[in-house]
Parts: sequence; structure tokens; C-alpha cells
Amino acid sequence: MTNAAENESEILGRRQHLLAPTYQLFYAEPLQIVRAEGVWMYDERGRAYLDAYNNVPVVGHCHPLVVEAMARQAGTLNTHTRYLAEQPLQLAEQLLATMPQEVGRVIFTCTGSEANDLAVRISQVVTGGSGFIITDFAYHGTTHVTAGMSPEGGGPLGAGVYTVPAPRSISDVAAFGEQVRGCIERMRHSGVRLAALLVDTVFSSDGVRTHPVGLLASAVHHVHAAGGLFIADEVQAGFGRVGEAMWGFQRHGVVPDLVTMGKPMGNGHPIAAVAARPSTVAEFAKHRHYFNTFGGNSVSCATALAVLEVIRTEGLLENASRSGEYLRRGLHALAERSGAIGEIRGAGLFIGVDVGTNPVSGLSGSAEATRLANGLRQRGVLVGTTGRSGDVLKIRPPLTFGLEHAKLLLEALDETLHRP
Repeated sequence: MTNAAENESEILGRRQHLLAPTYQLFYAEPLQIVRAEGVWMYDERGRAYLDAYNNVPVVGHCHPLVVEAMARQAGTLNTHTRYLAEQPLQLAEQLLATMPQEVGRVIFTCTGSEANDLAVRISQVVTGGSGFIITDFAYHGTTHVTAGMSPEGGGPLGAGVYTVPAPRSISDVAAFGEQVRGCIERMRHSGVRLAALLVDTVFSSDGVRTHPVGLLASAVHHVHAAGGLFIADEVQAGFGRVGEAMWGFQRHGVVPDLVTMGKPMGNGHPIAAVAARPSTVAEFAKHRHYFNTFGGNSVSCATALAVLEVIRTEGLLENASRSGEYLRRGLHALAERSGAIGEIRGAGLFIGVDVGTNPVSGLSGSAEATRLANGLRQRGVLVGTTGRSGDVLKIRPPLTFGLEHAKLLLEALDETLHRP
């Protein structure tokens, strides 16, 4: 046994002894990552892995501008929003500049789960309703409230939470709206007042559902007509992930009442937020106060400002569109040569690949998707799986992922598909 293998075994043993069994690891052969840079992660042996999965470092791992901004502010001041400070105001201004003019206020939190939890509270207070509509395999967070709105986690739904299927047809723009309209009717018959529709705008846990463009418009119309609010969960879809827009909801021609964001906002530093219509948060503030000790702190805001600067100055939306289009074309070409690849969905650098039966391995669905993810890991490329059955490859690399990186992923996938 090599020293590296002995070290890995020791870490696994200590982990099992010290951490709760709720924690899970990626891959059949877990990775020990010791450093990262750009789109590359490195294990304790020095082997490089192409990161095509971690959407948190949206501008690439350890981007020097982000690291410098974080360190500089940490060495100057770190405090909360009960003192006057420039950083949270500058960050709010820059975030709101990327959104429709109707969205005009920001509340800072630490995590996307907190942001979604707060958006739920706001919608309950503003509408007087207790009913929420989500998709049937959604994920919206880890708080008690958001866990009850995250069927992907396997737990029971919260009180007043109703589900609809995620969009399926890529040709029928009104289909999802009809599902939502029907759900509103069921709520009325049960005497439940609608508070909000809450959706991840790329339906990532549902297998990545990005098309047809405009699919949210009809649903949002029905929700507003029923007196409810629309919460756009941009925790995974936001910050340029979809390429053609900064936020996933913008692809569908709708204006949310509340927008939640998190994960990539600080490129790994914990910061999140709720953006809202001024009238919505003004009504909430008449009845409730909200203060988060760490939400909007100086270091977090400086870090998020640097992330926005990198996205803007390095043209990362354009890069996401270009690299994502190249990657999808390559995946379609692979699908023509392998029956294991089914429908390919996505926008920008958020891609879902349905996995079917592979005659080479004799596996299908989730078993084949798991084999492919582990085979890619062995070949130095990291992806994940998603969907109700775990039969969708989930590809969502940092937005600095270039054409050369997409080519490496395609070559590794081609090899994995054709070798059992």
C-alpha cells in the first residue's frame, strides 16, 4: 500500500469516526482534493481533474482577483449591516442592475437555503396564503421549511406544499402553465390559499429542463391571477450559468416577485440574497423584521463584488454560450454513435444528458449513468448525476470552461461509453 493510499484510508476512517453518517462522498473511489485553480482540481498525488461539475466556483477555482478582494477586506474590516457601509450598497446596486427594473430591493443572507426560506416567509406574509407549488423532484434547501419543499431529499412535503411535474415537452410552451393552473384549482377545492410558485429556473434536480424558452410565462400568469407570488430560485441557474442571460428567469420573459440566489455568488465564500419588488418587501416589513448577523458582511460583499467584476470583464456569459453550444453539439454527435445517450438538454454551461441502455456495458438508466460518472472520474473528468431516477448526467463546470476543456470532456466520455 502506498503512502498516498494509506493516507486516504486513514482519512476515510477518521471521517467515519468523527462526522455524522448524513455526509456522503462523490464517486465509488472518493477523491481527496488538496488544491484547485481555474477549471482544474488536484488530488494528494498531484493528479489533475477537469472540473465539469462544481458550479460554486463560477469564475473558476481560486480566481486571483476574488482571492485578493477577500483577503484585502478581511485585513481591513468585517462587520454587519447595522453600521453604514459601502460594500452592501455597491453589491445591491450591481445585482439589481442585472435584473428587471421592477425588482428593486435586496436582503442579504448566507446561504441559498436561507434565501429560499426567507422568500417563503415573505410570500406568506404578503399574500396571507399558506400554499406553495413546487416541482415534484425539486430541491430548494436544508432548513426545516425548505426541506419540506425539496422532495429530492426524500423527506415528507411540508404542510400546504403541492407538486406539479417538471416541464417535459420541449415543443409545448403552455404545458407547464396548465399543470400549475390545475394545481391552483386543487388548492382552491381544498380551501388552501396560494402563497407562491417556487421553481428552480433550470429545473436542475428534475433532470435539467431548460426548454422551450418562455415555458414559465403561462404558469406565472396563472399564479398572479390567483393572488400568489412567483419566486425564481436562481441558486443554481444564476450568475450567467445559462449563457444567454444573467438569470434563468430572463430566458422565459417573466418578472419574479422574489429572486433567490446563493452558491456561486461568492465563488465558494458563503453569501446569498433575496432580490424583490419594493412593494413586496415593504409589505413584509410592516409585519416582520429580518436581520442576519453574517448576511451582507463586509468580506462577503467584497468577495461577491469581485465575482461580478470577473463575470463582466472576462465575458463569461459569452464564454458559457460558446462553450456550452460546442459541448452540446459534441454530445449530439456522441449520441449518434452510442445508444446509451438519449435526450440532451441545457442552456449555456448547464447541461443534462439522459442515459439509456448501453450495449457495451449491458447497463441502463441510473446504473449506466453511475458507471459513466465513475469512468469519467477515472479518466480525470468530474461530472455528476441527477434526476428522479439518477439517470441524467449533470454537467455544470465553472464559466471559465473553454472549448479545449469541452473537447477533453467529450473525448473522455466517448472512451467511457465504448469501454465497459
